[in-house]
Amino acid sequence: MADLFSVTAPLYIRSPQGRKHIIAELFPHPKGLVYFQPWWHQSKPGDSIHVIEGEIRGEGPWRIGDYLINVLGCQGSDPDLANEYSEWQSYLGQAGDAYPPEGLIRAIARKLGAST
Repeated sequence: MADLFSVTAPLYIRSPQGRKHIIAELFPHPKGLVYFQPWWHQSKPGDSIHVIEGEIRGEGPWRIGDYLINVLGCQGSDPDLANEYSEWQSYLGQAGDAYPPEGLIRAIARKLGAST
């Protein structure tokens, strides 16, 4: 596969505790990565925007510390995540100005240390 930050397919991340999140936005960080969950802009930032520290390993699936990042739908599709992703895409198609512009998203990521 490709470099994690050049992948255009939908991704999800699984935490060491087994929690899975769709990755709505993804940015490199000097110590790892920054990712935003769907509907991050309607939540508290600490609940939906995350900095994960560690070396990114692999070419898909990827590992960062004890976290695993994979393409949604690969290696044992998760119907709940697939449904969430579908709802998120539907929302984005209708959101218009309700979803923050790319410049603001990048500025938020940079505030958390991302190298965008």
